[in-house]
Amino acid sequence: MKKGVVAVLFFVISPPARAQAPAPSARILVMPFENVTRDGRIFWLAEASAVLLADDLNALGANAITREERRQAFERLQVPPAAALSDATVIRIGQLVGASHVVVGTLALETTGGAATLVVHARDIALEPGKVAADVVERGTVPELFGIFSRVARRLAPQASIARAAPMDAELQHPPIAAFENFIKGLLAETPAVAISYLRAALTVSPTFDRARLALWDVYEEQGDHGHALEAVRSVPADSPWARRARFLAGLAELSLEKYDEAFASFKPLADARPTAAVLNALGIVQLRRGAVTPQTGQPTYYFNKAAEADPDEPDYFFNLGYAYWLNHDPQAAIYWLRETLRRNPADGDAHFVLGAALATSDNPAEASREKELAKRLSSTYEAWDKRPAAEAVPKGLERLKSDVELPHDRRIEATLATNERRDQRELATFYLDHARRLFQTENDREAVVELNRALYNSPYDAEAHLLLGRIHLRNGRTREAIDALKISIWSHDAAPAHVVLGEAYWQGKDADAARVEAERALALDPSSAEAKRLLEKVAPKDPPPC
Repeated sequence: MKKGVVAVLFFVISPPARAQAPAPSARILVMPFENVTRDGRIFWLAEASAVLLADDLNALGANAITREERRQAFERLQVPPAAALSDATVIRIGQLVGASHVVVGTLALETTGGAATLVVHARDIALEPGKVAADVVERGTVPELFGIFSRVARRLAPQASIARAAPMDAELQHPPIAAFENFIKGLLAETPAVAISYLRAALTVSPTFDRARLALWDVYEEQGDHGHALEAVRSVPADSPWARRARFLAGLAELSLEKYDEAFASFKPLADARPTAAVLNALGIVQLRRGAVTPQTGQPTYYFNKAAEADPDEPDYFFNLGYAYWLNHDPQAAIYWLRETLRRNPADGDAHFVLGAALATSDNPAEASREKELAKRLSSTYEAWDKRPAAEAVPKGLERLKSDVELPHDRRIEATLATNERRDQRELATFYLDHARRLFQTENDREAVVELNRALYNSPYDAEAHLLLGRIHLRNGRTREAIDALKISIWSHDAAPAHVVLGEAYWQGKDADAARVEAERALALDPSSAEAKRLLEKVAPKDPPPC
């Protein structure tokens, strides 16, 4: 990040005190600090600064986004973790992850008379008013790193949070500086072998540094080495602050190793102690994969249902529930829960496809075809799926395991990102739909269809987009395509205009009875509809002349 840009962007800098400190509930995103002196001796402190400051802010009762959440957000946004970001990009990331404050800063190593002093400059940017709320500078030697950031955190944290928090002794909360340095270098390593070497070095210096064991799990799991991943976290003791997280990760490794009994034994005590959605979902997947369930261990659907109740905004839990019912040969329950999935994420291609398969077995071919068509709009993968034998219409292994939900805060980053993405998709869909509407009015149907396809990619259930697409198909004599599009529009939103156009399509296809039904339905929805009255007059059979 370029030095001094923040002041240009925000103009107003409040006093160094906490005059504009965030409210206790405000989320704070701490970005890695910039090494302005480019001194290779402290390159690792850029990431260390964000880790330390977020940890210390949380220890003081603030609501800082942890490194795990920050990494998840960067992956979701496809932002390289080591990229040099502009202030505008940082602010955008802060908005996307639901932060109301972003902390940025610089690091410098000043040498005077042979002694090196670390200068830490941190700025707290309040996103809503768009100004720097606090600007603090702390100095000390590198061995005093933990104390330096403890002081920075106290100057940035809200007063109310500090009053509620337990006393924080930073020196007791951190490992030896050498272990911490190796830990951070392990996080930053570009190859697994180097990462493992640094993390093991950290544990050699400090065998009780359990956070390094969790980082080792990450490295091994990314390589598909589930055995070593399990070994890395097994030794985390029950009284460690990281014990619950370690047990959860052990269960994930056991699940990957198909050690289902062991995985169940890892997850079940976590669910009994604190039944989070992630743990309940993991138990459901254990039961789904091992097959042999008993009244004592419970059905997969039981755990997926509990996960969905615990986190009703996460579509993956609803998908797992619907998918489990499909595998259990209960298409009606599958249909219900898959529709709940799509209400939360209309662009879920797997859910559209499995719903289509369930509808097909329920003697509902029209809706089944529509759902599979929506899936194909989202990805070409489903073209191959649709060619599978009827007995294997849906692939195995679609269940969704949540490995990132056991984070310190109840309000997960992923949900915030998904909400923002859905809003962005709606805005894009509206833009393309408006353009398509203007093209339709000028009879530029080819370009209008292109824009509508873009709108429907971002919002597959947009009733107006499907209605307009149906009008275009009908105007160009593609009656079958018009009927399909209009049925989707009506399914998305049951409105009189769509029934009128569908009736016109049936009439054009020489199906007068179906056209009359649509006209009558339109009039039932809107008795004043002149278009519906004209359609009914056109398609209704004439009374025979009196004898």
